[in-house]
Amino acid sequence: METMLNLIIAAFSLLISSFGAQGIGINYGLLGDNLPSPDKVVGLLNSRNIKLVRLFDPNPIVLTALHNSGIEVILGTLNNDLERLANDPTFANTWVQNNVIPHVQAGTSFRYITAGNEVIPGNLAGFVLSAMQNLDTALTDAKLNIPVSTAISTGVLGVSFPPSQGAFSEASSVDMTGIVGFLASKKTPLLVNVYPYFAYANQPKDVRLDYALFTANGTVVVDGALNYANLFDAIVDAMYSALEKAGHPDVSVVVSETGWPSAGDAIGATVENGMTYNNNAVAHVTSSAGTPRRPGNAIETYIFAMFNEDLKPVGVEQNFGLYHPDMTEVYHVNFP
Repeated sequence: METMLNLIIAAFSLLISSFGAQGIGINYGLLGDNLPSPDKVVGLLNSRNIKLVRLFDPNPIVLTALHNSGIEVILGTLNNDLERLANDPTFANTWVQNNVIPHVQAGTSFRYITAGNEVIPGNLAGFVLSAMQNLDTALTDAKLNIPVSTAISTGVLGVSFPPSQGAFSEASSVDMTGIVGFLASKKTPLLVNVYPYFAYANQPKDVRLDYALFTANGTVVVDGALNYANLFDAIVDAMYSALEKAGHPDVSVVVSETGWPSAGDAIGATVENGMTYNNNAVAHVTSSAGTPRRPGNAIETYIFAMFNEDLKPVGVEQNFGLYHPDMTEVYHVNFP
């Protein structure tokens, strides 16, 4: 009896640990000329029990450092490669052969491959679906079961308030309808970059700071039968509404980026607000509360970003990191 009880406890602990590992991750960008070596970064990630990481391009040094690390990877393509990936299946096959297969063989687990980042709407938008399809075919031919998606900004929405009225814009609708149809057929989520900070900074008279920081006491926005106490949930649910209107309520959302700047000479960009937002975001998404429109559905989420990156545009863009380049904390975030 005691042995069976111990096995049950162990299994339950493994389940909780697995959710913690799968529920929250971090974006690891490389736009800095003073960043630590990838092997040191991998050591830091493991020391914090961060088992999910998102990469914006297939940097071979970073991918090598992740071998046998126990860290799952979202791997992005360069936006500049989208046209070739869309128009040349051989190039997509070569991309997989060079950037995925050797690292799978060396013990790296890929959670998703993302074709492009925030290119819809825009000149590259028309290449995304074909690029996804060609990458999916190349992975299938290599006998690799790795889902293919894309990462979008909330700029694809023509309407985002109230959340129930969320809908894709006229400029995005054709591309997004094709993409979410593909995702639905593969049972793969859509990756969405969610930034309450920018909504607040762009409209500080209309968007309450406590609503953006998860610190409001009670309901702030009433949308029919649904009540919203934080802007993060409202943005995610606006995307779910858009997916429903596009005919695909079965497509789930992964929050591929969210964060808050700690500096940058802009409204609300302070260490205190960054610490408040990111700690509350981590606590919220790992609670399995879901959103008012999707209650009880854990929201896989990736904090932006690992480091302050000095090669980004001057201002808030350089100050989203949880760590300085010397690997000291900008502020502490309680990861599970």
